[in-house]
Amino acid sequence: MTDKEKLLNALNLEKRGDWDSAHQIVQDMEHPLAYWIHAYLHRKEPDIANASYWYSRAKKTIPEYRFEQEWQEIHDFISGLEKF
Repeated sequence: MTDKEKLLNALNLEKRGDWDSAHQIVQDMEHPLAYWIHAYLHRKEPDIANASYWYSRAKKTIPEYRFEQEWQEIHDFISGLEKF
């Protein structure tokens, strides 16, 4: 499985309610996109302090909008990448 597929899998696992499996995938990856998903997961948990750390690592700000919107933004961004 490619890194892109792993990240999309993590998002889809979370969407199906398997937060732990999604978290396991991204916590073992060293990449800004994994950090972004990691941040999203902790924001949703909610663990804002931990989320803030991961948003910082991803060079993102904590969004003010709904979780569903952020999930879609991350998914669309990763899906649109030709090369990873």
